[in-house]
Amino acid sequence: MADLNFEREVRTPYSEAYLVMEQDRQVGRVDIHFTPEMVHVAVSVDESLTQETVQQIIDTVDEDIVDAVGINRGNFVVHIFQGRETGVLSDESENEFSEDGSDH
Repeated sequence: MADLNFEREVRTPYSEAYLVMEQDRQVGRVDIHFTPEMVHVAVSVDESLTQETVQQIIDTVDEDIVDAVGINRGNFVVHIFQGRETGVLSDESENEFSEDGSDH
């Protein structure tokens, strides 16, 4: 079982966003959106993670994070994206570029 930590980046009345960290390395991101009928989750993980670790992330979101909010989760929908981050864009910082020349 991977030693993962979830660091909250953003919280609004209807959503939360977390970085998924393994030691000092970011290995994923979780965006959670709450509606009265459902919880909709987007999980983006590093291409190096195993399916077991991805399932561990989903279980943590379901059992720890969503339950802690204290809402009836209703339908729980999860979209999983696995690959590598190619960029982060922000108005507050200059665009970063990856080694292949694409925005990073």
